[in-house]
Amino acid sequence: MAATLTVIGLGSGDESQLTLGIWRKLQETRRLFLRTADHPVVDFLRTSGIAFDTFDEVYERHADFLAVYEEIVQRLLDEVQALDEGELVYAVPGHPWVAEKTTVLLRDRAAEQGIAFQALGGESFLDQAFLRFGFDPVEGFQLLDATELAADRLDPRQHLLIGQVYDAFTASDAKLALMELYPDDYPVTIGHALGVAGEERILTVPLYELDREEGYGNLSLLYVPRSTDEQLLNRRFGRLHEIVHILRSPGGCPWDREQTHESLRKNLIEEAYEVLETIDEDDPDHMQEELGDLLLQVMLHAQIEEETGAFSVYDVVRTLNEKLIRRHPHVFGGVAAENADEALANWQEIKRQEREGQEKAPASQLDGIPRELPALLKAWKLQKKAASVGFDWSDVHDVLAKVEEELAEVKEAMAGNNAEETAGELGDLLFSVVNLSRFLKADPEEALSTTNRKFIRRFHYIEEQIRAKGGRLEDTSLDEMERYWQEAKSER
Repeated sequence: MAATLTVIGLGSGDESQLTLGIWRKLQETRRLFLRTADHPVVDFLRTSGIAFDTFDEVYERHADFLAVYEEIVQRLLDEVQALDEGELVYAVPGHPWVAEKTTVLLRDRAAEQGIAFQALGGESFLDQAFLRFGFDPVEGFQLLDATELAADRLDPRQHLLIGQVYDAFTASDAKLALMELYPDDYPVTIGHALGVAGEERILTVPLYELDREEGYGNLSLLYVPRSTDEQLLNRRFGRLHEIVHILRSPGGCPWDREQTHESLRKNLIEEAYEVLETIDEDDPDHMQEELGDLLLQVMLHAQIEEETGAFSVYDVVRTLNEKLIRRHPHVFGGVAAENADEALANWQEIKRQEREGQEKAPASQLDGIPRELPALLKAWKLQKKAASVGFDWSDVHDVLAKVEEELAEVKEAMAGNNAEETAGELGDLLFSVVNLSRFLKADPEEALSTTNRKFIRRFHYIEEQIRAKGGRLEDTSLDEMERYWQEAKSER
């Protein structure tokens, strides 16, 4: 008969937390391993004459817990395979299925190797946490690992228990993650050795003092009570989705309910340009607000589709995440990219393959550029796409010559007093100037925006000088305005 590997839980505290079944298993077993002797029940096992081995020395050999767990698992599997029959018992603190990585690894590896496996319960630290912290888990709670804590996993509407708070460094990492969502003075309760007579300590401190507390160890955990504070809830993406849903619902806002994709088109464009303005102004506070306004437009369009059953904003997020991973093989795959140009080339090639895979007819190299783009930006994108397959000038001097040629054609059209022809030639001139900016690696949209801001600044100077002298702009001669313009150029 083949040997069996059994994992048992020693409970969260002293021997009073041992279940009767686990105590009998400990008495009956001939081969017992403890993950660690650093547990309140171990002294009781010794005085009761129960022999065991521990893996405490494994912790000393490795720099990270994963390596520790891997060695423990492999040694246990080797031990059980060496047995002809009987049972090898592996005891862990608490419950074998609560915050116990080795149990999961053993179950999977035992199945691969055909080893009989079972896990038997024991009181976990959760039982003591519910009792000592005094909350009902049916209200909703999260159990998270302090070593892997991230702000995007936190839900302030639920009670939060954080385990694996081994030391002050782990507590500090947990504090920083919590501060991404909770205010600095939010009350956090620290529990040391819950349920262990004579060792239990419970204290509540403001969040910012979390890593100043001493005494963290294997039996420490944190409790963050749930909150209904709107300021906390409003930092979560799910709350935004909920608000937009309410606005579009029958009892929501009449204006929001009436909106369609078509009615919101201009809002989307306007909000995008207002974001660009905050970038030009280098105004982070204003940018934060305007990015929110732009995000609202995305949420409204997604909500309209959610109401028809087509997709939700979470489908939008999923699609974007998948695309980012797929188009960054140099980050999430095995493709190399040593610089930004190579990374962009990877992106464009994958994008081209995706487009061709979705279309029945051969795709044009110029496909994929939105029709509604501003003409200057669209010209830039058209030229870049054409250049990517070799349809391009070979030298910047050739581009300069083309600009001069187009300028001459504009002058010729003007001399013929043909407005339509002149407009066409002017478009050719602008297109060639965009080409020049591309060769100079200067984004034409940004270059023109810089000039626009410069013009506004200098024209404001003219207005200031005229008002300072009690004059009016419309009564000022061109020569005087030109003089102020030159002053503005020299002073600003």
